[in-house]
Amino acid sequence: MTGTIKRLTPNGFGFIGVEGMEKDLFFHSNALVGVTFEELREGDLLSFETEQTQKGPNAVNVQRA
Repeated sequence: MTGTIKRLTPNGFGFIGVEGMEKDLFFHSNALVGVTFEELREGDLLSFETEQTQKGPNAVNVQRA
């Protein structure tokens, strides 16, 4: 899947907006591949997979598209 970073927090996590999805997907800096959290900016295009958790779907294997 692909999506755009909507928001980043100082705590090392962020939210990805995906066209056609009602809610943004959560991701944590531990889920990044080939890029550091500090290199990311709001508006960047990312590719990722999703994983179902108790709190809902999360983005994993997150990298620049």
